[in-house]
Amino acid sequence: MGPISIALVDDHPLMLAGVVSLFETNREFSVVAKGSTADDALQINRQFRPDVMVLDLYMPGNVFEAITEIGASPGGTKVVAFTAMTGSDYAVRALHAGAKGYVLKGSSADELVQGVRAAYMGETYITPGFAIKVIEALRIASLRKMAAGPIKLSIREEQIVGLLLRGRTNREIAIGLGIGEKTVKNYMTILMQKLHARNRLEVLIAAQKLDVDRRDERESASRH
Repeated sequence: MGPISIALVDDHPLMLAGVVSLFETNREFSVVAKGSTADDALQINRQFRPDVMVLDLYMPGNVFEAITEIGASPGGTKVVAFTAMTGSDYAVRALHAGAKGYVLKGSSADELVQGVRAAYMGETYITPGFAIKVIEALRIASLRKMAAGPIKLSIREEQIVGLLLRGRTNREIAIGLGIGEKTVKNYMTILMQKLHARNRLEVLIAAQKLDVDRRDERESASRH
């Protein structure tokens, strides 16, 4: 198997030169193109179809649209964002756009190389230390998305949610509904999956929001 073909796009000349040198001196990689704008990234992808493209997020053009277009194009080019942007919202946006890696510019050269290798293998790589922050942001974004969309609960699940909102324990719920406590725990597992929650507290929070949203919908419907 030949070297991994790589393209590098950054509008900071010194940074670009340093990254080009890093990969050109590594026989595992072959630098096939370089650029400095989002449009350059799209043109390079169309012309060279590199295995991996490393690009900055802050440069001329719509970089996030470019990431999406590159990821959806034939050839399977993987994108690694290499950026100084340390906000988790930028990382979430880049990953949702299709980036397979998010490496901060304060990282070591080895970390950038690891990120490119991981992306080439189809894995997701985030700078260690920053990854926990990004994963939490992704989880919250997922919870918000699920809470904003329609969630269908069975009659029994609705009953359990109603009792949860009244502060009932699993044992109290089981007695109130005439079912076993183990059955209540099984329903709690299902509710965690449906509400994208990790524990009882997150189920309760999601259930409270669901209850509020439904009341708002009923009040809105009654006014029309």
